[in-house]
Amino acid sequence: MEKNLEVINYQNKTLYLIKTAHVSKNSVEDVKRIIDEIKPDAICIELDKERKETLLNKEGWRNTDITKVIKEHKVGFLLVNVILSSFQKRMAAKMDTQSGGEMLEGIKKAEELKVPLILADRNIKTTFKRIWNSLGLKEKMKLLMAIVMAIFDDEDINEEDLARLKEADSLDVALAEVGKDLPTVKRILVDERDMYLAAKIKSAPGEKIVAIIGAAHAKGIKNHLNEDIDLKKLDDISKKKSLLGEIIKWSIPALLIFIVIYTLFINLDTGINQIKNWILLTGSLSALGALIAFSHPLTILVAFIAAPITTIHPLLASGWFAGLAETYLKKPRVKDFEDLSLDTDSFKGFYKNRVTHILLVVILTNVFSSLGTIIGSIDIIRSFLGIL
Repeated sequence: MEKNLEVINYQNKTLYLIKTAHVSKNSVEDVKRIIDEIKPDAICIELDKERKETLLNKEGWRNTDITKVIKEHKVGFLLVNVILSSFQKRMAAKMDTQSGGEMLEGIKKAEELKVPLILADRNIKTTFKRIWNSLGLKEKMKLLMAIVMAIFDDEDINEEDLARLKEADSLDVALAEVGKDLPTVKRILVDERDMYLAAKIKSAPGEKIVAIIGAAHAKGIKNHLNEDIDLKKLDDISKKKSLLGEIIKWSIPALLIFIVIYTLFINLDTGINQIKNWILLTGSLSALGALIAFSHPLTILVAFIAAPITTIHPLLASGWFAGLAETYLKKPRVKDFEDLSLDTDSFKGFYKNRVTHILLVVILTNVFSSLGTIIGSIDIIRSFLGIL
């Protein structure tokens, strides 16, 4: 037990950091034993309000409004959340335990002892948004590939492997490897949350504080305890918009429209061909994305019609319209939400499950629509230069 427990004297408090693996049966037992022995004044858990509610309410997926998700542009977040949740559930199943069991034990003990339960982690949406807003295009592609690879990673994990992960040296090496490939992700996903957890734990009421945390955060929390941490700054999800970036975002569509209009005046046939090619290129490639996602024929038609218009408007995307159409035509059933963790084990399951299927429709339609925009823009500029 000592190996999995870190005791820290901080000012007039004693902090007990229980280092756990989120899918380990032994971790649940550690939490129960340690809390029973210490009888703390407060219990901190590595969860935010939304994740706590999800953990307590296993039927919560049933209430997910896919239409609202699409309209609020949260498709990417939901897809990543589904994948990560499924991955953790599969690991837990291999270990014959419950994902988040140690957190549930902490919640249970707080109720039994009638002590404050502190939700010490940052909101998961905030973390994801800060990561996404901080990445460049190349880093975003690397992150997406890493997530895709994780979906189908079927490597066996046993208690011995989990125990090794709790050793500081092995953990440092693992995090160092992550940092080499995606240092921004590691900084926001691990380092910033270390600071957030440290601030919440040290400010918990009482003299004896138990904190149930993932083993990966123990070292960072210790390092940040004596720092003055600004939680508002760590919760900030505003995307820094440069004036130049905003000008470019709106000026490129405006320039393409100007070129087409100007071309119509000096060479009517060429201008008409530019419009036809734009419609065909953006519409066809957008429809191809919907087709690859095995969308309903009417959804493919919607993707084709929406693309020529949405591709010249920086705030619209054809995938949103295609996704809404597919939701209307193939509304997810209760069974689809119940089977999420199983269906995300394979490509076939991703396509079969109506929840992930709709998310794929949105994403693939947008990706191919963007490709159509690039090719269509090149065609307009090429034909314009040809008549000068």
